[in-house]
Amino acid sequence: MKLGILVNTDRHPVAVAGIARAAVARGHEVIIFTMDEGTKLFGDPAYAGLCEVEGIRMSFCSHNAQKFGVGTEGLPGDIVCGSQYDNASMNHEADKVIVL
Repeated sequence: MKLGILVNTDRHPVAVAGIARAAVARGHEVIIFTMDEGTKLFGDPAYAGLCEVEGIRMSFCSHNAQKFGVGTEGLPGDIVCGSQYDNASMNHEADKVIVL
C-alpha cells in the first residue's frame, strides 16, 4: 500500500514522523507532500531527515515555502522542490491519504 501524507500545518511533526515510520516498518511506501504553513517544518532537521528513511519520498510546494519565508537551500537533495502538481501526483498515486 502507498500512504500519502499531506502536511499543511506546522503543528504535528512528531505525528507525521511516527505515522510515516510506522507505515514503512509495516512494509508500506510513504509519500509526504508539504505545503502552506507545513513548509515551516523544514527548519527542523528531524523533519527534513525523513527523506533518508527507505520507503519515504518527500516533496513540497516551493511557492508556499517562499510565501512563508522558509529557506530551502540546505535541504537534502532527495526532497523534491516542486509545486501543487506534486500534490496531485501524490493523491493519484497513493492508496490512502491523510492530512495533518
